[in-house]
Amino acid sequence: MIIKSFEISKINFNKNNFYLLYGENEGYKNEVIKKYFEKIYPNSIYRHDENQILDDKDKFLNGLLSKSFFDIKKLIIISRVSDKIVDFIEEIISKNIKDITIILSAKILEKKSKLRNFFEKEKKIICVPFYADSNQTLNSIALKFFKEKKISISQQTINLLIERCRGNRENLNNELEKIENFSKSEKKINSDDILKLTNLAENYNATELTDNCLAKNIKKTTNILNENHYSTEDCILITRTLLIKAKRLLKIQEEINSNKNIEEVVANFKPPIFWKDKEIVKKQIANWPLKKIKNMITNINNIELLIKKNSINSLNILSDFIITQTKK
Repeated sequence: MIIKSFEISKINFNKNNFYLLYGENEGYKNEVIKKYFEKIYPNSIYRHDENQILDDKDKFLNGLLSKSFFDIKKLIIISRVSDKIVDFIEEIISKNIKDITIILSAKILEKKSKLRNFFEKEKKIICVPFYADSNQTLNSIALKFFKEKKISISQQTINLLIERCRGNRENLNNELEKIENFSKSEKKINSDDILKLTNLAENYNATELTDNCLAKNIKKTTNILNENHYSTEDCILITRTLLIKAKRLLKIQEEINSNKNIEEVVANFKPPIFWKDKEIVKKQIANWPLKKIKNMITNINNIELLIKKNSINSLNILSDFIITQTKK
């Protein structure tokens, strides 16, 4: 049975014992688990990974069936689940075990997912999707926080904070905690404070930098480069990530040039392009025709050699190359 994330408070937690929480919004998921589940089972919470469970299913099942005077109710949280666990979950449900609640936590599950379909169709188990928050939702969370803490801050500064959290509620909650500690001595927050407090550079990985470069998002690319102090090893990793993505674009363009439709090529590409990456890949396709992407692949190989020969200046070499390619 499907329940929308904002309807969770309507669930009868004494009646329903199996939940699938899936989606990219880890921050919201964690909030729900703490608010609605952990307070019911404060001393009987057990966390597992899917692989741990599947490696020894008998041991796990025996643990569920065992009873203890001091451990009557159990909350089991199983992380990083996939379709591999669906048969075992069906088996557990068939045992009709009393006094347990099992939460399965997954990232994004496609519509064809067996696990997702099983939870959506069965009436006695709950499936809750957690989609990414809009900037409007994050803005509301931030406004409520600053009002409650009586911290003076402009809307422009809140916008900067949300932008730096990159649409991620978990990032926002972490940064609000930092701001709360800072605000004990300072009740007014400005943009400079946000830039100092919200050091989110570690969240920008090589994939995000190279994706924005190939999509020619110059503002985002520049921001990522400015907020990071990449080592020589980082620079080499980034060039290799860029090379992998450039070669994928080359293969896509070759297929399109053989009179295939862009939508068809992207949909059927191997290895599959994840659904949330499809739009940025389409932008990259539009920006990099066949001849241009071939030249870039040659240039990437040359840049890696140059970085290795000039390790002291590796970041400048990489930055100049990335910015040049983004502007082309």
